[in-house]
Parts: sequence; C-alpha cells; structure tokens
Amino acid sequence: MNLLEETVEDLRGCGHATSDIIFIGSSSSGHSCTWDQFEKLADKEYDAGFGRQEVAMDLVIVFHGGSRLQRQEYDGAEQWCYLPMDLPPDLGKPIRGLISEDRGWRSLEEINEEGDKS
Repeated sequence: MNLLEETVEDLRGCGHATSDIIFIGSSSSGHSCTWDQFEKLADKEYDAGFGRQEVAMDLVIVFHGGSRLQRQEYDGAEQWCYLPMDLPPDLGKPIRGLISEDRGWRSLEEINEEGDKS
C-alpha cells in the first residue's frame, strides 16, 4: 500500500481537498509537517496487513471545521478513519465549572449540573 495514494483517495472519499488541511502530524507530541512535506514523506509503500502497523499510530490530518482523518487499526490491518466534527446539538450552554465537587471523572455536563442543584 502506498501511504500517499491511500491518503489522497481517503481525502476525496470524505469530501475534502488538500486546501482544507490545517494540521498534519501528532496532536499529542506536536510533530507536524505541511502537505508538501507530507507528499514527499508519504510517497512510500508500506505493509497494511494483519498486525504490521507501520505508519505512525498517532498520525492525524485535521481539516478546517475540526473534522479529521486519523490512523486506526481494524481487524489487524491499519487504515485512515474519518471523524466528522462532533458538535453538540445545542450550542451555547454556559460553562460554570470545570472541576467536579465530588471527585472522579465527570463530563462538562455532569459538572455543570452539579452547580445547578445547589
């Protein structure tokens, strides 16, 4: 499998163009490159078969608007996975707190509901 060819095909498949890209790299480490650099680096063959995972697992391509392509493993083979922007249906709910009063992992909704109960 050629990573550049796979990427271009998946860009088309999700309705994006290279001009839509705002970030290519790893959001956790900060490593990044431009599309021109990516074209040179990605124009290589790799084995996408069972158990290989040769392409960096944290590689992501982010588009204007927040949707993205990210690497994933499915049934032992690696590929791009398209993730659309995940906006809540009701925008504009104010955030009054970010830290839970009763410890433990809580969502923003749960934390902000805690404040509504008092």
